[in-house]
Amino acid sequence: MSNPKKKQLLETGKSLFWKYGFKRVTIEEICAEANVSKMTYYKYFSNKMELVKAIMEKMLTNSMEKYKSIMNSDVPFTEKIEKQLQMKMEGTMDISSEFIDDLMIHGEPEMMEYMNEMTQKVLGIIYQDYVNAQRRGEIRKDVKPEFIIYFLNHLYDMIKDENLLKMYENPNEMAMELTRFFFYGIANRDKSPIG
Repeated sequence: MSNPKKKQLLETGKSLFWKYGFKRVTIEEICAEANVSKMTYYKYFSNKMELVKAIMEKMLTNSMEKYKSIMNSDVPFTEKIEKQLQMKMEGTMDISSEFIDDLMIHGEPEMMEYMNEMTQKVLGIIYQDYVNAQRRGEIRKDVKPEFIIYFLNHLYDMIKDENLLKMYENPNEMAMELTRFFFYGIANRDKSPIG
């Protein structure tokens, strides 16, 4: 990104939103922390939701580049899954429960719709990758790729479950548990490989 002030706003917004959620943080606080005037802020973003969307879009773009790199690597499928889990853990490590709450549980309809669109786009790419992996014999033939996507879609609903979130110290721990459970079930991974 060539514009340093816009970059500073994105980095500051992400840092504050990850820590406190985006509902609690004001544009004034973002500008003060970023050492940028409100006039400059409004040059790039018409409101706070536009900044949140820009941050999420940048995060998704980076994540999808890493995901594609993993999927195109010449390693066994189980190792690809492990690398995806690691990537997911690193990407969500600093996200607060307040941010998850603002984004997915008590979010603005506009933001929830935006996140749903992004999720569907990503799931379409993942679906095709899983179809291809199944054709190569890396995923069991008796598992429908449509079921995998259906389940991944419903992980989004589980993340919004406040009772489930209370079982974990942080949202990252819950996200990793859900993902591991999906890919490995409850059996010992050493004795129950994928495929």
